[in-house]
Amino acid sequence: MNEPAINMKDYMEDGQGRLVHIDNVKEIDKSRDGLVRHLVSNALDLQKLVIDFKEKAMSEIEAFVELSAMEYDVKLGGKKGNLTLYSYDMKYKVQVQISEYLVFDERLQVAKKMIDECLTNWTEGSRSEVKTIINDAFSVDQEGKINTRRILGLRRLEINDKLWQKAMTAITDSLQIAGSKSYMRIYKRVGKDGRWEHITLDMAAL
Repeated sequence: MNEPAINMKDYMEDGQGRLVHIDNVKEIDKSRDGLVRHLVSNALDLQKLVIDFKEKAMSEIEAFVELSAMEYDVKLGGKKGNLTLYSYDMKYKVQVQISEYLVFDERLQVAKKMIDECLTNWTEGSRSEVKTIINDAFSVDQEGKINTRRILGLRRLEINDKLWQKAMTAITDSLQIAGSKSYMRIYKRVGKDGRWEHITLDMAAL
């Protein structure tokens, strides 16, 4: 005989993926589960509203910029840059910022090899601080990624060594733009001093 089908409505799945009959689940655990699922569902709906708002707002801003350009018979093409729009009374402003993702290609390894050679050639102990800075720059984070800011910071070191300068050129040449992301921030003036206050949509900041 075939075993009767399990009615999933009579079971709840626990953290280990096991099915537990609802009769064996404490009422407080059922209530907690219901509350969490309710809040998550509302949060997902709110997230979609924010995403839809951002997409619509960015589209409207782009259309306005095109309209503004038409007044001067200018046709804009390609990606838009950073911009700020103000209300007529200057009490509100909308900022759009483009953040680029920077990555290094294989030439970074060439630069690292030249830097290692510099460290070998330099007198022991005389540049210990520089060695620490270099080692920190090329260290990776928990995700195995190199800190772009620290690598680029090496170029600010005043080191008059031809091999070092060549390594810095290699670092610059290895830098590539992998992509970009648009950020929109909205502000209002508050207080007697009229300072700008960010209208945040981040729950953690509210």
